[in-house]
Amino acid sequence: MEKRRNHFRRIAGVLSLLGGLSSGGAAFGCDLPPGTRVESGRLAISYWTIPANIAVGKPFALELAACPKQSGVAMERVKFDARMPEHGHGMNYRTKVVSLGPGRFHSEGWLFHMPGRWEFVFDLGAERLTHSVQVE
Repeated sequence: MEKRRNHFRRIAGVLSLLGGLSSGGAAFGCDLPPGTRVESGRLAISYWTIPANIAVGKPFALELAACPKQSGVAMERVKFDARMPEHGHGMNYRTKVVSLGPGRFHSEGWLFHMPGRWEFVFDLGAERLTHSVQVE
């Protein structure tokens, strides 16, 4: 029941985000749904994985919401990936990213094949944001 409630809270947050973004995605100060927040000078994102806990060798999906912090931030070319910096390699799989509307994305094809520190890499137009997670 709690999982379902959290899912509906995310949907409500996403609807709020989509309502705050213009068709070009150049809104300022929009609200991001709950998730892991990462920021650059020009962009703020919130991402979460489905399921919430990443397990070694188990596939998962990722959703991301983006909010430009200034005008002129374009997200026409979007790519998500992950790597293990200490090992010098990435995932054995390529992710697929689907736009769900301005500043909102769903991505499939994630699988961390070994434990350790992984770094998510989010390329959104000219912006690159990264965030590390420990997977055991």
